[in-house]
Amino acid sequence: MWSFKCGLARIAASLLVLALGTGGTALAAESYPSRPIEMIVTWGPGGGADKTGRMLGKLLEPKLKVSIPVDNVAGSSGVTGLMKLIGGTGDGYQVGILTADTLALLADPKPQRWNLKDVTPIAILTVQRSGFFMRVGGPFKSWADVEAKAKTAEFKVAVTGLGTPDDIAAEFLRKRGLKIVSVPYAKPSERYAAVIGGHADLLYEQAGDVRSFIESKQMAPVLFLASAKVKEFPDVPTSKDIGLGVTSLDQFRLIAVKSNTPSDRVKLLVEKVTEAVKSDEFRKYLEGEWADPSGVIAGDAARTYVEQEISALKKMIK
Repeated sequence: MWSFKCGLARIAASLLVLALGTGGTALAAESYPSRPIEMIVTWGPGGGADKTGRMLGKLLEPKLKVSIPVDNVAGSSGVTGLMKLIGGTGDGYQVGILTADTLALLADPKPQRWNLKDVTPIAILTVQRSGFFMRVGGPFKSWADVEAKAKTAEFKVAVTGLGTPDDIAAEFLRKRGLKIVSVPYAKPSERYAAVIGGHADLLYEQAGDVRSFIESKQMAPVLFLASAKVKEFPDVPTSKDIGLGVTSLDQFRLIAVKSNTPSDRVKLLVEKVTEAVKSDEFRKYLEGEWADPSGVIAGDAARTYVEQEISALKKMIK
């Protein structure tokens, strides 16, 4: 009798494991989505990731017929929010807005607590040129001024974190003989305030993210990391113009889910996100952010894009 009961218990336990397994039939049978989907933005309020996430959420809510509340989880160059995503249930009720700043950490030979296999990219949402920005009315007016002064005096650059594309760009300047110090800030608003307030000399950012400061004459670009002129700023030099050893460090932002999310839910999210980013409203948003409209990539191609960007960074920092 004891062995019969023990056998039944083992069978019941096995069935429970099957029901709760990744992408299991219990999840597949549930109507999705049937409740709010939490959007984890891995950076603080007010920056490009936050704006992009909120715009996408606004467009997705009527398509998915559920609310999409935003949770800003900043810290450790976006890793704090990422760890919340990959530590979640993987049932499709959490999505994350990730950035190149965080994924660039995988280019570092030092092991990370996570890897790209922990997430499934749904779509690349924005791709933007990056560069250095100065305070208008500050002690220098051009990139030539910056180089002249940074050869003899310490220059502070406000960055998203150490080991991010911001810091990698600053490292190329250090190799050029400039006395550049990277100062990390978790929140975009803190970086912007540091430069405008004169606590940092330069900001590494994307022009669209600080468009309001540019148009209000508080900030101005002094150098773009690009192989060709940025059309909105034809008079601003590029890294290619000055012979810097990096021609591009584009910022990209994507939406992703935990890697064990059921495939049917991933498929639905890819479908609805694709519809949202093809809308006129999202295209106008991209224009307002000076983002590349051809940078929107969904599905498997999004993972390929991320893998290629990480590979390029690895070669760049060797």
